[in-house]
Amino acid sequence: MSVAFRSTLAVLMLLTVGAPTRLATRAPTGGAIRTRVVLLGTGTPVPDPDRSGPATVITVDDRAYLVDFGPGVIRRAEAAALRGVTAAEPGNLKVAFVTHLHSDHTAGYSDLILSGWTSGRKIPLEVYGPSGLQSMTEHILQAYRVDIETRSNPDGPMRDFGRFPDAWKVHAHEIKPGVIYKDEKVMVTAFATKHAMESYGYRFETPDRTIVISGDTSPVEETIKACNGCDVLIHEAQPIELLAKMPESIHSFVAKYHTTTEQLAELATKAKPKLLVI
Repeated sequence: MSVAFRSTLAVLMLLTVGAPTRLATRAPTGGAIRTRVVLLGTGTPVPDPDRSGPATVITVDDRAYLVDFGPGVIRRAEAAALRGVTAAEPGNLKVAFVTHLHSDHTAGYSDLILSGWTSGRKIPLEVYGPSGLQSMTEHILQAYRVDIETRSNPDGPMRDFGRFPDAWKVHAHEIKPGVIYKDEKVMVTAFATKHAMESYGYRFETPDRTIVISGDTSPVEETIKACNGCDVLIHEAQPIELLAKMPESIHSFVAKYHTTTEQLAELATKAKPKLLVI
């Protein structure tokens, strides 16, 4: 089964048939649905006004786990919250994972840090990703030093933010393949993918679903192993007809570091996800 979404915000109730934004309240087995996947943005580096940058949030009960933070991530998270996915409220985005450090996947990082804080996050943000994440984080915080100092000053004009003086901070974790995060709601395993820089996909195991997110990558065996019959596989794909129209300089890059629809069909046949989101 394959599903392609055009809308900027698509809410996917796992294994539930219906319109992308329709919310179900019961699982097929009759139990309450605990896990949701929300595609906050599915855009590319091309500034399409109808698509926000890459960002996906997985919610389990009242917890939210963000993967990638492209342009528009906070506003799309608020849109999801207004449409019933309250766990995705910006102030509730406390744990995030990034597949790689290309700008279209990270341009919303400062917004995630600062708007999450001003929207009610009370603790430091935890972020997991490839080498270079710590440096990126440090430079963003330095760039917004004046803003942070103003908002966190308990005697200043914006002293309300001083109630949570550490909530602007970020704990950046540079990862390697393997289990990188675990709490009572989810276990997250990173696996190496093949893009133009160090890159990872992520496998989320929740109490009722297993979800795999590829990020940008050419087809790799690690994705097949990570899925292995998973409930949901979210994988990028480049239509062959679009690839054929690209200039040679771009065509060679895409052919080397991305996945065509034909290649994805072959990969999914081996990975056997119950639901494939393209």
